Amino acid sequence: MKLSVEISMYPLKEEFIPAIQGFIDRLNSHPALQVFTNTMSTQVFGDYDVVMDILKMEMRASYEQFGRAIFVCKFIGDLSPVAEND
Repeated sequence: MKLSVEISMYPLKEEFIPAIQGFIDRLNSHPALQVFTNTMSTQVFGDYDVVMDILKMEMRASYEQFGRAIFVCKFIGDLSPVAEND
């Protein structure tokens, strides 16, 4: 099953850009994911279990490295730009 996630990250510190960029860079390092970023959010597409496992790992890494942050996520069925069921 495929999953699409829209994520916005709000670090609770004045220097917020390094935390956001670090999270996005780590997501982009996973070849199993399709990641698209714009000024409002980051969209992640991939296999349900893979996406959820990677998000769990990378959100934890963000908390451990940068401290408190808010993640606002929308989880949607497959909306990937190249949907296999088309």
